[in-house]
Amino acid sequence: MNLSFYIACRYLFSKKKHNAINIISAVSVCGVALATLSLVCTLSVFNGFQEMVASFFTAFDPELKILPKEGKVFNPDDSVVVQVRALPEIAVCTQALEENVMVQYKDRQAMVVLKGVEDNFTQLTDIDSLLYGAGRFILHDADVNYAILGAELVGELGTGLQFVDPLKVYAPKRTTRVNMANPSASFNRDYLFSPGVVFMVNQSKYDARYILTSLDFARRLFDYGHEVSALELKLRPGSNTAAFQKKISRILGDGYVVQNRYEQQADVFRIMEIEKFISYLFLTFILAIACFNVVGSLSMLILDKREDTATLRNLGADNRLITRIFLFEGRLISLLGAVAGILLGLLLCLLQRQFGLISLGNGSGSFVVDAYPVSVHPADVLLILATVVTVGFLSVWYPVRYLTRKMQLS
Repeated sequence: MNLSFYIACRYLFSKKKHNAINIISAVSVCGVALATLSLVCTLSVFNGFQEMVASFFTAFDPELKILPKEGKVFNPDDSVVVQVRALPEIAVCTQALEENVMVQYKDRQAMVVLKGVEDNFTQLTDIDSLLYGAGRFILHDADVNYAILGAELVGELGTGLQFVDPLKVYAPKRTTRVNMANPSASFNRDYLFSPGVVFMVNQSKYDARYILTSLDFARRLFDYGHEVSALELKLRPGSNTAAFQKKISRILGDGYVVQNRYEQQADVFRIMEIEKFISYLFLTFILAIACFNVVGSLSMLILDKREDTATLRNLGADNRLITRIFLFEGRLISLLGAVAGILLGLLLCLLQRQFGLISLGNGSGSFVVDAYPVSVHPADVLLILATVVTVGFLSVWYPVRYLTRKMQLS
Protein backbone atom coordinates (compact mmCIF):
# COMPACT_ATOMS: atom_id res chain seq x y z
CA MET A 1 0.00 0.00 0.00
CA ASN A 2 1.17 3.52 -0.80
CA LEU A 3 2.78 5.00 2.36
CA SER A 4 1.11 8.42 2.11
CA PHE A 5 -2.29 6.79 1.49
CA TYR A 6 -1.81 4.44 4.45
CA ILE A 7 -0.92 7.30 6.82
CA ALA A 8 -3.87 9.37 5.52
CA CYS A 9 -6.25 6.48 6.29
CA ARG A 10 -4.79 6.25 9.82
CA TYR A 11 -5.24 9.97 10.34
CA LEU A 12 -8.84 9.86 9.05
CA PHE A 13 -10.09 7.18 11.43
CA SER A 14 -7.74 7.61 14.43
CA LYS A 15 -8.55 9.72 17.46
CA LYS A 16 -7.03 13.21 17.42
CA LYS A 17 -5.56 15.14 20.31
CA HIS A 18 -8.32 17.70 20.07
CA ASN A 19 -11.86 16.34 19.89
CA ALA A 20 -12.96 19.38 17.87
CA ILE A 21 -10.99 18.04 14.89
CA ASN A 22 -13.06 14.83 14.90
CA ILE A 23 -16.24 16.91 15.01
CA ILE A 24 -15.09 19.17 12.16
CA SER A 25 -14.12 16.14 10.07
CA ALA A 26 -17.54 14.57 10.65
CA VAL A 27 -19.23 17.85 9.70
CA SER A 28 -17.12 17.98 6.54
CA VAL A 29 -18.19 14.48 5.52
CA CYS A 30 -21.84 15.30 6.27
CA GLY A 31 -21.66 18.53 4.26
CA VAL A 32 -20.25 16.78 1.21
CA ALA A 33 -22.74 13.92 1.64
CA LEU A 34 -25.69 16.32 1.84
CA ALA A 35 -24.62 18.19 -1.30
CA THR A 36 -24.13 14.86 -3.11
CA LEU A 37 -27.53 13.63 -1.96
CA SER A 38 -29.10 16.81 -3.33
CA LEU A 39 -27.43 16.26 -6.68
CA VAL A 40 -28.65 12.66 -6.91
CA CYS A 41 -32.24 13.49 -5.96
CA THR A 42 -32.52 16.64 -8.08
CA LEU A 43 -31.16 15.07 -11.27
CA SER A 44 -33.31 11.97 -10.71
CA VAL A 45 -36.45 14.11 -10.36
CA PHE A 46 -35.62 15.89 -13.62
CA ASN A 47 -35.18 12.49 -15.26
CA GLY A 48 -38.53 11.40 -13.86
CA PHE A 49 -40.34 14.43 -15.25
CA GLN A 50 -38.62 13.98 -18.62
CA GLU A 51 -39.71 10.35 -18.87
CA MET A 52 -43.23 11.26 -17.74
CA VAL A 53 -43.52 13.91 -20.47
CA ALA A 54 -42.08 11.47 -23.01
CA SER A 55 -44.77 8.94 -22.07
CA PHE A 56 -47.46 11.49 -22.95
CA PHE A 57 -45.96 12.12 -26.36
CA THR A 58 -45.50 8.39 -26.96
CA ALA A 59 -49.27 7.92 -27.15
CA PHE A 60 -49.63 10.65 -29.78
CA ASP A 61 -46.36 10.87 -31.70
CA PRO A 62 -45.08 8.11 -34.02
CA GLU A 63 -41.83 6.24 -33.46
CA LEU A 64 -40.35 7.79 -36.58
CA LYS A 65 -41.52 10.66 -38.76
CA ILE A 66 -40.38 11.47 -42.29
CA LEU A 67 -40.53 15.16 -43.25
CA PRO A 68 -39.40 17.16 -46.29
CA LYS A 69 -36.18 19.06 -45.71
CA GLU A 70 -37.50 22.01 -47.70
CA GLY A 71 -41.09 23.08 -48.19
CA LYS A 72 -44.25 21.87 -46.49
CA VAL A 73 -45.21 18.77 -48.48
CA PHE A 74 -43.77 15.99 -50.61
CA ASN A 75 -44.98 13.22 -52.88
CA PRO A 76 -45.39 9.90 -51.02
CA ASP A 77 -45.07 8.09 -54.36
CA ASP A 78 -41.46 9.26 -54.80
CA SER A 79 -39.27 6.25 -55.60
CA VAL A 80 -37.08 6.50 -52.48
CA VAL A 81 -40.14 6.97 -50.26
CA VAL A 82 -41.81 3.93 -51.80
CA GLN A 83 -38.61 1.96 -51.18
CA VAL A 84 -38.68 2.93 -47.50
CA ARG A 85 -42.37 2.10 -47.11
CA ALA A 86 -41.68 -1.42 -48.40
CA LEU A 87 -39.03 -2.19 -45.75
CA PRO A 88 -39.95 -5.23 -43.59
CA GLU A 89 -39.15 -3.45 -40.30
CA ILE A 90 -42.19 -1.16 -40.73
CA ALA A 91 -45.40 -2.41 -39.11
CA VAL A 92 -47.61 0.63 -39.82
CA CYS A 93 -47.14 3.59 -42.16
CA THR A 94 -49.59 6.49 -42.07
CA GLN A 95 -49.72 9.51 -44.36
CA ALA A 96 -50.43 12.82 -42.64
CA LEU A 97 -51.17 16.35 -43.82
CA GLU A 98 -51.37 19.22 -41.36
CA GLU A 99 -51.73 22.95 -41.69
CA ASN A 100 -52.99 25.97 -39.74
CA VAL A 101 -56.68 26.77 -40.11
CA MET A 102 -59.34 28.88 -38.45
CA VAL A 103 -62.30 27.10 -36.89
CA GLN A 104 -65.60 28.57 -35.76
CA TYR A 105 -68.26 27.08 -33.53
CA LYS A 106 -71.31 29.31 -33.18
CA ASP A 107 -69.84 32.69 -32.11
CA ARG A 108 -66.41 31.42 -31.01
CA GLN A 109 -63.30 31.19 -33.16
CA ALA A 110 -59.77 29.79 -32.78
CA MET A 111 -56.61 29.30 -34.82
CA VAL A 112 -55.66 25.62 -34.73
CA VAL A 113 -53.62 22.95 -36.47
CA LEU A 114 -55.75 20.60 -38.56
CA LYS A 115 -54.09 17.21 -38.99
CA GLY A 116 -55.49 14.82 -41.57
CA VAL A 117 -54.52 11.17 -41.10
CA GLU A 118 -55.40 7.80 -42.55
CA ASP A 119 -57.78 5.33 -40.93
CA ASN A 120 -54.89 3.22 -39.57
CA PHE A 121 -53.83 6.05 -37.20
CA THR A 122 -55.17 4.01 -34.26
CA GLN A 123 -52.68 1.25 -35.15
CA LEU A 124 -49.84 3.75 -35.35
CA THR A 125 -50.29 5.29 -31.87
CA ASP A 126 -52.07 4.61 -28.60
CA ILE A 127 -54.62 7.33 -29.31
CA ASP A 128 -57.40 5.18 -27.82
CA SER A 129 -55.79 5.60 -24.38
CA LEU A 130 -56.17 9.39 -24.70
CA LEU A 131 -59.84 9.49 -25.70
CA TYR A 132 -62.66 10.69 -23.47
CA GLY A 133 -66.36 10.57 -24.24
CA ALA A 134 -69.15 8.17 -25.13
CA GLY A 135 -68.33 7.95 -28.85
CA ARG A 136 -65.48 6.26 -30.71
CA PHE A 137 -62.49 7.26 -32.81
CA ILE A 138 -63.80 7.69 -36.36
CA LEU A 139 -62.51 10.08 -39.01
CA HIS A 140 -65.22 9.82 -41.63
CA ASP A 141 -68.13 7.78 -42.92
CA ALA A 142 -70.05 7.74 -46.19
CA ASP A 143 -71.73 11.09 -45.53
CA VAL A 144 -69.60 13.37 -43.33
CA ASN A 145 -66.10 13.93 -41.92
CA TYR A 146 -65.47 14.03 -38.18
CA ALA A 147 -63.21 16.11 -35.96
CA ILE A 148 -61.50 14.84 -32.79
CA LEU A 149 -60.55 17.94 -30.80
CA GLY A 150 -58.08 18.45 -27.98
CA ALA A 151 -59.65 18.81 -24.55
CA GLU A 152 -58.49 22.42 -23.99
CA LEU A 153 -59.73 23.43 -27.44
CA VAL A 154 -63.15 21.99 -26.58
CA GLY A 155 -63.30 24.32 -23.59
CA GLU A 156 -62.13 27.31 -25.63
CA LEU A 157 -64.76 26.79 -28.34
CA GLY A 158 -67.46 25.61 -25.95
CA THR A 159 -68.39 22.63 -28.14
CA GLY A 160 -68.71 20.03 -25.38
CA LEU A 161 -67.88 16.37 -25.90
CA GLN A 162 -70.72 15.90 -28.37
CA PHE A 163 -71.47 19.03 -30.38
CA VAL A 164 -74.61 19.15 -32.47
CA ASP A 165 -73.90 22.12 -34.75
CA PRO A 166 -71.13 21.50 -37.31
CA LEU A 167 -67.66 22.97 -36.81
CA LYS A 168 -66.82 25.44 -39.58
CA VAL A 169 -63.26 25.21 -40.90
CA TYR A 170 -61.60 27.94 -42.97
CA ALA A 171 -58.31 27.66 -44.89
CA PRO A 172 -56.83 30.10 -47.43
CA LYS A 173 -56.91 28.93 -51.02
CA ARG A 174 -53.42 27.86 -51.98
CA THR A 175 -53.56 28.80 -55.66
CA THR A 176 -55.19 32.25 -55.48
CA ARG A 177 -54.37 35.65 -54.02
CA VAL A 178 -56.44 37.29 -51.33
CA ASN A 179 -59.30 39.27 -52.81
CA MET A 180 -59.41 42.47 -50.76
CA ALA A 181 -62.81 43.39 -52.14
CA ASN A 182 -64.26 40.03 -51.05
CA PRO A 183 -61.85 38.33 -48.59
CA SER A 184 -64.21 35.42 -47.88
CA ALA A 185 -63.85 34.30 -51.52
CA SER A 186 -60.16 33.62 -50.88
CA PHE A 187 -60.87 30.90 -48.32
CA ASN A 188 -62.01 27.32 -48.59
CA ARG A 189 -64.76 26.48 -46.13
CA ASP A 190 -65.96 23.09 -45.01
CA TYR A 191 -67.69 21.42 -42.08
CA LEU A 192 -66.70 18.81 -39.51
CA PHE A 193 -68.93 16.91 -37.12
CA SER A 194 -68.44 15.33 -33.71
CA PRO A 195 -67.83 11.60 -33.18
CA GLY A 196 -68.54 12.06 -29.45
CA VAL A 197 -64.92 11.86 -28.21
CA VAL A 198 -62.04 14.25 -27.51
CA PHE A 199 -58.36 13.52 -26.80
CA MET A 200 -56.21 14.73 -23.91
CA VAL A 201 -52.42 14.40 -24.07
CA ASN A 202 -51.88 16.61 -20.99
CA GLN A 203 -49.72 18.87 -23.15
CA SER A 204 -51.10 22.25 -24.15
CA LYS A 205 -49.31 22.07 -27.50
CA TYR A 206 -51.75 19.36 -28.56
CA ASP A 207 -54.75 19.74 -26.26
CA ALA A 208 -55.25 23.43 -27.08
CA ARG A 209 -54.35 23.51 -30.78
CA TYR A 210 -54.85 20.19 -32.57
CA ILE A 211 -57.81 18.70 -34.46
CA LEU A 212 -57.62 15.24 -36.01
CA THR A 213 -59.65 14.45 -39.12
CA SER A 214 -59.48 12.37 -42.30
CA LEU A 215 -56.65 12.77 -44.80
CA ASP A 216 -59.06 13.19 -47.73
CA PHE A 217 -60.81 16.09 -45.97
CA ALA A 218 -57.47 17.83 -45.32
CA ARG A 219 -56.34 17.41 -48.93
CA ARG A 220 -59.59 18.82 -50.24
CA LEU A 221 -59.53 21.77 -47.82
CA PHE A 222 -55.87 22.64 -48.53
CA ASP A 223 -56.09 22.12 -52.33
CA TYR A 224 -53.64 19.23 -52.46
CA GLY A 225 -53.78 16.11 -54.59
CA HIS A 226 -51.58 13.25 -53.36
CA GLU A 227 -49.11 15.33 -51.35
CA VAL A 228 -48.51 14.79 -47.63
CA SER A 229 -46.62 16.79 -45.01
CA ALA A 230 -45.26 13.70 -43.21
CA LEU A 231 -45.07 9.93 -43.21
CA GLU A 232 -45.46 8.48 -39.71
CA LEU A 233 -43.99 5.06 -38.99
CA LYS A 234 -44.43 2.36 -36.38
CA LEU A 235 -41.80 -0.36 -36.29
CA ARG A 236 -42.25 -4.04 -35.63
CA PRO A 237 -41.53 -5.25 -32.07
CA GLY A 238 -37.84 -5.82 -31.46
CA SER A 239 -36.66 -3.36 -34.12
CA ASN A 240 -33.77 -1.06 -33.27
CA THR A 241 -35.24 2.41 -33.72
CA ALA A 242 -31.90 4.26 -33.83
CA ALA A 243 -30.35 1.87 -36.36
CA PHE A 244 -33.45 1.90 -38.56
CA GLN A 245 -33.57 5.70 -38.45
CA LYS A 246 -30.02 5.84 -39.81
CA LYS A 247 -30.88 3.23 -42.43
CA ILE A 248 -33.84 5.08 -43.93
CA SER A 249 -31.98 8.39 -43.71
CA ARG A 250 -29.33 6.92 -46.01
CA ILE A 251 -32.00 5.64 -48.39
CA LEU A 252 -33.95 8.92 -48.52
CA GLY A 253 -30.89 11.13 -48.96
CA ASP A 254 -30.60 14.84 -48.29
CA GLY A 255 -34.11 15.76 -49.39
CA TYR A 256 -35.80 14.35 -46.29
CA VAL A 257 -35.50 14.51 -42.50
CA VAL A 258 -36.19 11.50 -40.27
CA GLN A 259 -37.09 12.30 -36.65
CA ASN A 260 -37.52 10.06 -33.63
CA ARG A 261 -39.90 10.94 -30.78
CA TYR A 262 -37.35 13.05 -28.93
CA GLU A 263 -36.43 14.99 -32.06
CA GLN A 264 -40.12 15.63 -32.80
CA GLN A 265 -40.32 17.34 -29.39
CA ALA A 266 -36.82 18.81 -29.45
CA ASP A 267 -37.87 22.18 -27.99
CA VAL A 268 -39.56 20.64 -24.95
CA PHE A 269 -36.72 18.28 -24.11
CA ARG A 270 -34.04 20.89 -24.80
CA ILE A 271 -35.66 23.20 -22.24
CA MET A 272 -35.77 20.36 -19.71
CA GLU A 273 -32.11 19.51 -20.36
CA ILE A 274 -31.15 23.17 -19.86
CA GLU A 275 -33.08 23.32 -16.58
CA LYS A 276 -31.38 20.11 -15.44
CA PHE A 277 -27.94 21.47 -16.36
CA ILE A 278 -28.54 24.77 -14.54
CA SER A 279 -29.66 22.88 -11.43
CA TYR A 280 -26.51 20.77 -11.67
CA LEU A 281 -24.35 23.93 -11.81
CA PHE A 282 -26.07 25.52 -8.80
CA LEU A 283 -25.74 22.36 -6.71
CA THR A 284 -22.09 21.98 -7.75
CA PHE A 285 -21.49 25.51 -6.48
CA ILE A 286 -23.11 24.55 -3.15
CA LEU A 287 -20.89 21.47 -3.13
CA ALA A 288 -17.82 23.68 -3.58
CA ILE A 289 -18.90 25.75 -0.57
CA ALA A 290 -19.39 22.55 1.44
CA CYS A 291 -15.83 21.53 0.56
CA PHE A 292 -14.48 24.56 2.43
CA ASN A 293 -15.34 22.61 5.58
CA VAL A 294 -12.84 20.03 4.37
CA VAL A 295 -10.19 22.76 4.09
CA GLY A 296 -10.89 23.80 7.69
CA SER A 297 -10.69 20.20 8.87
CA LEU A 298 -7.36 19.66 7.10
CA SER A 299 -5.96 22.91 8.50
CA MET A 300 -6.74 21.74 12.04
CA LEU A 301 -5.33 18.30 11.29
CA ILE A 302 -2.07 19.71 9.94
CA LEU A 303 -1.59 21.71 13.12
CA ASP A 304 -2.53 18.70 15.24
CA LYS A 305 -0.01 16.43 13.46
CA ARG A 306 2.89 18.88 13.51
CA GLU A 307 4.95 16.61 15.78
CA ASP A 308 4.23 13.58 13.56
CA THR A 309 5.35 15.43 10.45
CA ALA A 310 8.52 16.51 12.20
CA THR A 311 9.22 12.87 13.07
CA LEU A 312 8.59 11.83 9.45
CA ARG A 313 11.02 14.46 8.21
CA ASN A 314 13.65 13.21 10.66
CA LEU A 315 13.13 9.74 9.20
CA GLY A 316 13.82 11.06 5.70
CA ALA A 317 10.39 12.12 4.44
CA ASP A 318 10.44 15.13 2.13
CA ASN A 319 7.86 17.88 1.80
CA ARG A 320 6.25 16.14 -1.19
CA LEU A 321 5.40 13.08 0.91
CA ILE A 322 3.95 15.22 3.71
CA THR A 323 1.83 17.15 1.21
CA ARG A 324 0.54 13.93 -0.38
CA ILE A 325 -0.54 12.61 3.03
CA PHE A 326 -2.86 15.54 3.64
CA LEU A 327 -4.00 15.64 0.02
CA PHE A 328 -5.07 12.00 0.37
CA GLU A 329 -6.77 12.95 3.62
CA GLY A 330 -8.85 15.58 1.81
CA ARG A 331 -9.66 13.18 -1.03
CA LEU A 332 -10.75 10.49 1.42
CA ILE A 333 -13.10 12.92 3.19
CA SER A 334 -14.59 13.95 -0.17
CA LEU A 335 -14.85 10.35 -1.37
CA LEU A 336 -16.43 9.18 1.89
CA GLY A 337 -18.97 12.01 1.70
CA ALA A 338 -19.63 11.25 -1.99
CA VAL A 339 -20.27 7.54 -1.40
CA ALA A 340 -22.46 8.23 1.63
CA GLY A 341 -24.42 10.91 -0.26
CA ILE A 342 -24.93 8.72 -3.32
CA LEU A 343 -26.13 5.75 -1.24
CA LEU A 344 -28.51 7.93 0.78
CA GLY A 345 -29.71 9.63 -2.40
CA LEU A 346 -30.39 6.29 -4.10
CA LEU A 347 -32.25 5.09 -1.00
CA LEU A 348 -34.37 8.26 -0.91
CA CYS A 349 -35.14 7.93 -4.64
CA LEU A 350 -36.17 4.31 -4.12
CA LEU A 351 -38.49 5.25 -1.26
CA GLN A 352 -39.95 8.12 -3.30
CA ARG A 353 -40.56 5.80 -6.24
CA GLN A 354 -42.21 3.14 -4.08
CA PHE A 355 -44.19 5.23 -1.60
CA GLY A 356 -44.35 8.79 -3.02
CA LEU A 357 -43.02 10.40 0.15
CA ILE A 358 -42.99 13.92 -1.32
CA SER A 359 -46.30 14.73 -2.98
CA LEU A 360 -47.29 17.37 -5.51
CA GLY A 361 -49.89 19.85 -4.31
CA ASN A 362 -52.46 18.86 -1.72
CA GLY A 363 -53.54 15.56 -3.26
CA SER A 364 -56.59 17.12 -4.94
CA GLY A 365 -55.79 15.44 -8.26
CA SER A 366 -55.04 18.71 -10.09
CA PHE A 367 -51.65 17.33 -11.20
CA VAL A 368 -50.98 14.50 -13.63
CA VAL A 369 -49.09 12.58 -10.93
CA ASP A 370 -49.59 12.66 -7.17
CA ALA A 371 -45.90 12.61 -6.19
CA TYR A 372 -42.60 13.74 -7.69
CA PRO A 373 -41.48 11.17 -10.29
CA VAL A 374 -37.89 9.93 -10.04
CA SER A 375 -35.66 7.98 -12.39
CA VAL A 376 -32.04 7.22 -11.54
CA HIS A 377 -29.67 7.10 -14.51
CA PRO A 378 -26.29 5.37 -13.98
CA ALA A 379 -24.59 8.02 -16.12
CA ASP A 380 -25.82 10.73 -13.73
CA VAL A 381 -24.50 8.80 -10.72
CA LEU A 382 -21.06 8.49 -12.33
CA LEU A 383 -21.12 12.20 -13.24
CA ILE A 384 -21.98 13.14 -9.66
CA LEU A 385 -19.22 10.93 -8.25
CA ALA A 386 -16.67 12.43 -10.65
CA THR A 387 -17.88 15.95 -9.83
CA VAL A 388 -17.60 15.49 -6.07
CA VAL A 389 -14.16 13.92 -6.28
CA THR A 390 -12.90 16.61 -8.69
CA VAL A 391 -14.32 19.54 -6.70
CA GLY A 392 -13.04 18.02 -3.45
CA PHE A 393 -9.53 17.59 -4.84
CA LEU A 394 -9.35 21.08 -6.35
CA SER A 395 -10.66 22.71 -3.16
CA VAL A 396 -7.89 21.20 -0.97
CA TRP A 397 -4.98 21.17 -3.39
CA TYR A 398 -3.73 24.73 -2.92
CA PRO A 399 -4.50 25.12 0.83
CA VAL A 400 -2.68 21.87 1.70
CA ARG A 401 0.39 22.79 -0.35
CA TYR A 402 0.45 26.26 1.20
CA LEU A 403 0.00 25.06 4.80
CA THR A 404 2.56 22.25 4.59
CA ARG A 405 5.14 24.56 3.02
CA LYS A 406 4.47 27.23 5.67
CA MET A 407 4.74 24.61 8.43
CA GLN A 408 8.11 23.51 7.06
CA LEU A 409 9.42 27.07 7.19
CA SER A 410 8.17 27.77 10.73
